[in-house]
Formats: sequence, structure tokens, C-alpha cells
Amino acid sequence: MRPGLRGLMAAGVLAASLGLPGLPAQAANPPATSSVAWLEASAQADIDRAFAQGKGENKPVLVYWGAKWCPPCNQLKATLFNRQDFIERSRSFVAVHIDGDAPGAQKLGAHFKVRGYPTLILFSPQGQEITRLPGEAEPTQVMNLLQQGLAGGRPIKAVLADARSGKAVNANEWRTLAFYSWDTDEAQLVPAAERAALLGRLAAACPPAEADSATRLLLKALAATEPGQPVPGGAATEPRVRQLLADAAASRRQMDVLVNYAPDIARALAPKAGPAQTALVQATDAALARLQGDATLSRGDQFSALSARVDLARLDQPEDSLHPKLPKPLVQEVKTLAGRMDREITDGFERQAVITGAAHTLASAGLWQDSNALLEANLAKSHSPYYLMSQLGGNARRLGDKPGALRWYGQAWDKSVGPATRLQWGANYVSALVELAPQDEGSIEKTAGKVLAEASAQDGAFYERSARSLQKVGSQLAKWSSQGHHQAVIGRLQAQLAPVCAKLPAADGQKATCDGLFKG
Repeated sequence: MRPGLRGLMAAGVLAASLGLPGLPAQAANPPATSSVAWLEASAQADIDRAFAQGKGENKPVLVYWGAKWCPPCNQLKATLFNRQDFIERSRSFVAVHIDGDAPGAQKLGAHFKVRGYPTLILFSPQGQEITRLPGEAEPTQVMNLLQQGLAGGRPIKAVLADARSGKAVNANEWRTLAFYSWDTDEAQLVPAAERAALLGRLAAACPPAEADSATRLLLKALAATEPGQPVPGGAATEPRVRQLLADAAASRRQMDVLVNYAPDIARALAPKAGPAQTALVQATDAALARLQGDATLSRGDQFSALSARVDLARLDQPEDSLHPKLPKPLVQEVKTLAGRMDREITDGFERQAVITGAAHTLASAGLWQDSNALLEANLAKSHSPYYLMSQLGGNARRLGDKPGALRWYGQAWDKSVGPATRLQWGANYVSALVELAPQDEGSIEKTAGKVLAEASAQDGAFYERSARSLQKVGSQLAKWSSQGHHQAVIGRLQAQLAPVCAKLPAADGQKATCDGLFKG
């Protein structure tokens, strides 16, 4: 899948009916009479209290890490966290919310080894990680895994060790492996380079009675397969996937994987253009079209399926093509469905999730004016308009409108809210200035200096996402000055940063990040 869409729409698949097949999308979220009693955590002491409560009450602990602006996080709020069955079930576990913009949140992110928003991690009452789920997992699976935690599910590391060694693994544990967030594993269970091979072996080892788990593991193995790597499962895999695509019920059960990884799966099975690839793409497109029209899915799910169809249609076209060659009916579907979503959505969380993805897909389909118009029309409707401003900046950048891109990136940073968010948006603006206006020393120094000043006023600015934002600033400036130019600017910025780094204790993990910021 092309960069960006998975981050925008990953949680779209979370809105499938929660054990209520046939329920139309408009009725999928009954009004909540109460809410989840989230424990807000911004420091280690908060986490310690939550886990002490879990142990004392013999309850699992569910940690949710997210941010206000994040589209998949908003989809969770619109489709899962407000459901009565989830709210009622939440009384059986300790629910912990870490807002990425809380003062100590990024340090907690490092503690839990989480990077992407949103991440859901389920722990046993004793504090062992049972599993982690990315935003794209279906609510039914979230509920099943929570139930498994309530019933004493084993830690994921123990389950994987037994599966790899051929020891007995029960049906629930195979499902845990199949639905584990391998994309956000952060090399805890397996290095990323070894993931495809491991998932392929697990799929082969999965017993016949657990066919859905085996299929999911195989699909994820294909999605993780890099060019040149052997196809997991060998020659039997392609017809097996074709059979899945033709089966409406089976493909519906694997909906989130098919929607989020359709191009990756197709590329793994048929890497070269030709009849085989064309036939596979057509079969995949037909399955996605069914999902797009599935009234039991949310608007986000349906648009995610359409987005995947656009990605498939672009499979062998240049990734940077501004006006790809797509079937006219498909382009019209994108335009029509985006307009319908804009008219129908009334919930602010759902709007932040779906409209941002729709705008991305409009651009991917070459409908740049429509994408810009949708984003601009929704600025006043969004609780986090700076996210949409960044998309407008990205559109302008792709179209070669440098002044427009810098204007939107600057506005996005100016309007952004929250310490970690402001560092991230500030880093994006610095990056845009360096790329689009490298001669404008004054603006680059002024913006970078402001970002560093904000970082110096924050505790934990050199942890996790905030650290990566600052490292982005440092690497961009190092590249900008690599030919010996702008040394005076770099010197002044280094002098500004030096006392900040000096105050950090030698044993603090932040110090190395701070000291190495301008070393490229």
C-alpha cells in the first residue's frame, strides 16, 4: 500500500459490526448510556497504580496509546470505545489511556515499546503482555482477546515459543498469533526482516481446524514479503488466495487484512506485470468491491475498500504519478463516495477518520482539486484542523506549488496543539522549508530555533515520537549544511541546544539523542 493511506485509514476496519451480523452501518453504534472509566496516565506512577489495581482486583490491564488528531484513534472512538458492549466489558479490566501529548507520555511510549498511534496492549493481571492490537483489528477480535485475557490467556511470547517448537497451542492461542499486531511488534518477538518467514511457518503449522487463523497468518506473511523473497507457502498459495477472494464469507472474515494489504499481497504473489498479475488484481478488486458495498460495514470500512481498489489499479504505475491511468468508473466511484461520506457523517470522531482518508484517496486517484476542496471545506468542522492543513500542504508539495505548500505547513504548525504534536508538526515545517526553500536561511533558522525552544521547555522531549521529530530536524539541517554552507546557522542552533543536553543526566536515555541531534 502506498505510504500514508494505512496511517490515515488503518482503523477504518474497526467499525465492522461487533457480533451483530447484518446490522447496517448507520445503526452500528447505539447511544452509550455510560462511558469507559479510563485511567489517564502521564507518568510511571500512574502506570504503577493501574497495574497494582489490576493485580489487586485480578483484572487484566488494557493500555490505549493515542492522540487527539490521529484518524485511526478517532475511528476507535467512533466505532469501539462508545459501544455499550465494550463499555460494559470494560468493567472487567483496568482501562488505561495514554494521550501522546500528556507531559510524560513519550517516555511511557518508550517504556511500552509503542510508536504508532493507536496501539492497544492487553496485559495479564500480573503485568505480562498477552497481546497487542493495531488500529485495524476488528472489534469482534478485540472483544475475543479481551475475553481471553479475562480467562487467563497466556503471554504472547510463551504462545509463540510453543508454536515455534511444535508444542500444543490451543485454538484461542492460534487466534492470538493470527491477530497479533506484527506491524507494531517493534522487534519484540521477531526482527522485521524475519517476519514473513516466521508468519509463513506459523501458517503452515496451524492445524486444519483453525483454517481462518492459518489464512490470516498466511496473508500477513504475504504482506510482509519483500521483493525477491520466496512466496510463503510456495506454489499452493496463489490458488488458495484466489479461492479466498471468491468466497464472500471467507473474504469478509479477513476483511481488515485484505483492505489494508491488498497491493502488498498481490505484489508478493505476482510481482511482474502480465496475465497472472492482471487476473489476481481483478479477483482482488472484485472482493474489495463486495466489501465496499457491504452495508454491515461502517463508512470507514467501505471507503478503505475503495481506497485499496485505487492502490491496486496503480500497482504498476509510477508511485509519484500525479495523474495515474485509472478506469473512469473507479475514479467516479471515488468522487461519489467521498461526497456521500461528507454529507452523511455527523460524528466528529468519524469525520476526522474518514474524511482525511477520503481526501488522500481523491489525490491518489488524480482528483487533486476535489481533494483540496474536501479538506478546505472540513477545516472548520475538524477538532484538529492542523492535520488537514498538513494534507493540504502535502497536496501542494506534490503539485509543485512551493509557496502554497509552505503556507499550509506553516499554518498547520501554528495551529497544532499539544507538546509532542507541536514538535512533530514543527519538524514537518522545517523539513518542508529545507526542501522547498533551502536559500531562506532566516526562515529555516527561526523555525528550527522555535522548535528547539519548545523542546527545551518539555520534560521527555527526547523520548519516542518527540525524539524522532527532533531527529528529523537534526538530520534535515545536517543534510542542508553538508556541503559546507549555512555553518553559522548550525553553530547558533547547536549553541542553543547545548545547555539543554548538558542538563540531562548521563544515565538518561534522552542525553544520547540530544547530543547526537546535529550529527546527521
